[in-house]
Amino acid sequence: MSDPALAVIGGTGLYKLAELEDVETLQPQTRFGAPSGPIRVGRLGGRRVAFLARHGEGHSLPPHKINYRANLAALQALGATRVLALNTVGGITERFGPRVLACPDQLIDYTWGRISTICEEEGSEVLHVDFGEPYTRALRQAVLAAARTAGVAVVDGGCYGATQGPRLETRAEIARLRRDGCDLVGMTGMPEAGLARELGLDYACLAIVANWAAGAGPDPDEAITLQDVLDNVAAATAGVPALVRALVAA
Repeated sequence: MSDPALAVIGGTGLYKLAELEDVETLQPQTRFGAPSGPIRVGRLGGRRVAFLARHGEGHSLPPHKINYRANLAALQALGATRVLALNTVGGITERFGPRVLACPDQLIDYTWGRISTICEEEGSEVLHVDFGEPYTRALRQAVLAAARTAGVAVVDGGCYGATQGPRLETRAEIARLRRDGCDLVGMTGMPEAGLARELGLDYACLAIVANWAAGAGPDPDEAITLQDVLDNVAAATAGVPALVRALVAA
């Protein structure tokens, strides 16, 4: 079988890519340890695609406990050169309401205490990668083109603010993120994007807006419920398989 050039990492509410056919389950080990769970490799549109649930298939891993290094290294070892990260996020600014899909082009990291580099171990080569554009431009453009081909609406651009979690943010924190220029807020955007750059992987984010962030949106007093989040994720991701199919076909 050919290696999967494209890998998809699923976030909250996205624990499988049901459209994969002839699925093979792999559980690789890496020099950084074990990934979040089994990697499912199958065919989509006649091409090989790998899928990994970032939080584990039972959502057992909080954002700060994910072994991001092992996840990316395992996908790379299977032959993946491009990674499409699906991230469930909150919307901050007007274009990014619930059920919107977005392909951000910028990122601000507010996380702390996570292993954020492959240079962590003593004796490792020290890398100073260019991270001015945190997402690979060519892959971003390919994702947007695939969305047009598949008839899936995706907002081009936006800034993702990566917070520590697992709790949601306060209104004051969201107000700060807005002042900083963030349009979206999530908990898993970093160190994943930075590690992908260090490993030489093409990497893009497809952000799935599950809810308005605290104090944002037309009703700043509206409470966030888990059921609303899951319903919005399900609705927003209905077109994702067609988008991925168009991406691998291109």
